[in-house]
Amino acid sequence: MGTLQIHNPANGRLVDEIPADDAASVAEKANRVRAAQPAWAAAPMAERKACITRFRSGLVSEADTLAATLTAEVGKPIAQARSEINGLLARIDFFVDQAEAAIADETVFADEAVTEHISHEPLGVVANISAWNYPYFVGGNVFLPALLTGNTVLYKPSEFAALTGLHIARLLHGCGVPDDVFVPLIGAGEVGAALLAQPVDGVFFTGSHATGTKIAAAVGPRLIKLQLELGGKDPTYVCDDADAATAAASLADGAMYNTGQSCCSVERIYVHERVHDEFVAAFADTVRGFRIGDPTDEATYIGPITRAPQIAVLQAQVADALAKGATLRTGSRHLEQPGNWFEPTVFTEVNHTMELMREESFGPVIGIQKVSGDAEAVALMNDTRYGLTAGVYTRDEARARRLLSQVHAGSVYWNCCDRVSPRLPWSGVGDSGVGLTLSTYGIQTFTRPKAWHLRRPGV
Repeated sequence: MGTLQIHNPANGRLVDEIPADDAASVAEKANRVRAAQPAWAAAPMAERKACITRFRSGLVSEADTLAATLTAEVGKPIAQARSEINGLLARIDFFVDQAEAAIADETVFADEAVTEHISHEPLGVVANISAWNYPYFVGGNVFLPALLTGNTVLYKPSEFAALTGLHIARLLHGCGVPDDVFVPLIGAGEVGAALLAQPVDGVFFTGSHATGTKIAAAVGPRLIKLQLELGGKDPTYVCDDADAATAAASLADGAMYNTGQSCCSVERIYVHERVHDEFVAAFADTVRGFRIGDPTDEATYIGPITRAPQIAVLQAQVADALAKGATLRTGSRHLEQPGNWFEPTVFTEVNHTMELMREESFGPVIGIQKVSGDAEAVALMNDTRYGLTAGVYTRDEARARRLLSQVHAGSVYWNCCDRVSPRLPWSGVGDSGVGLTLSTYGIQTFTRPKAWHLRRPGV
């Protein structure tokens, strides 16, 4: 077995070097979780819920330590790191409260001769290949309902959030989840490939479309449960009746929070020509006011880019936009200093020939396009291979419902953005992925419904 080095993206310094898995250790761990699954599934639901409730308490008691680790390895500003950990608490509450009812046995028909019944059995062994940008949210959407429904989990945190992944494993084991029921795998792509080679019963991945398609090709012939939460190029339309200043403040946060490194970050904005100039002025002013700097400072809003290669993606999008006639309102520079830094960047006079309006930026770069009305806005919002989220800002709810019903997206927003609720399913259209997490549907997805046909003898 080798090691994995963790570097701080804010300054490039080595944070830690930890043991990494290899193909042999992955296979050994897969055998362990397979052997442990029947006993975990046989444990009473009350016992499994109690473990997860204790895990919640552990998050609360260690929140400052956990947030500091997340900031050190991912670069997430400390206030936002703490908010992510605190935000997971509501999801835990939802899963604990709803799991038992979501997978309860159900009799759907009965007469004097026949009873038709549905039960839910665990998938078995779940492979959870998680993401670095929201490791508590993204991981928790999978491993929490998976554990509650009786599955064992092989959990591979991103190599950029491996220390956080080890914290999660430590807390789960400390709250009563057996060591062989939740097993972390540490490493980069080769460890993920070794995991996919194991005889697991479900693969749940969050990450890029490119990696998602490789995973689908690898496990597709085995016909197992596959859930892929992939990228997005999430659009929002600001109507002519919207309050431009209010919409600008909301959407600037939606575009730049977590330094734009969110699956559901606002990535394209279309503004009705009547309010365009007012909106742009307010939006650019808001973005210029975002504080960029040391992510351990409570006042910092914009932190470093977690993955250094993404800087080149952002630079290419900026160069392409400028070459094709976009107007730069603020930003555009890679900051030449230790770490991975990129200024919050706003363009106007953009169009769909430009990469920043077509391909996921996953950084603090946004394009704002003027539109003549609702029809043009909807056409442009749907002019994408992605379909994760989309939003409309208007004072008219009926108008918002009409427009959003025409947009191809898994989640839609009226007068809000960049929002996820445990009560609602999280899914995508097109290249944004397949399957879903969250909601009661996202609990049931970790089970296999069994149909019971029961005929009474002699009837």
